[in-house]
Amino acid sequence: MSNIFLKRVYEPFDEMDGCRILVDRLWPRGISKEKAKLSFWLKEAAPSPELRKWFCHKPELFPEFRERYLEELRREGVQSQTVDQIIEIAAKEPVTLLYGAKDPIYNHALVLEEEIKNRMKD
Repeated sequence: MSNIFLKRVYEPFDEMDGCRILVDRLWPRGISKEKAKLSFWLKEAAPSPELRKWFCHKPELFPEFRERYLEELRREGVQSQTVDQIIEIAAKEPVTLLYGAKDPIYNHALVLEEEIKNRMKD
């Protein structure tokens, strides 16, 4: 059973969230640090700025975005290490990955969750 959950950073804090990790490279608009109630801001887990700008949250680009982002998470040292860091935390307590994107289906947090869960199986 996985200890990883997804939630928009704008959704209310819940004690059941466990460790709340913001995984966006940019701070989400209109939310204070106090209201976000973060445990960590791991911007290194987010897609590279180039990939984020290329994707621009266009659903039709999501399949290619997913492949490119997974490649980054597996190839780039800091991104890969950040995934490992999240896995270490999730071994001890529930982890909620927070993201700012409006679209709950076509966003990088889903891909990040997929990679974390795949690594946790190994």
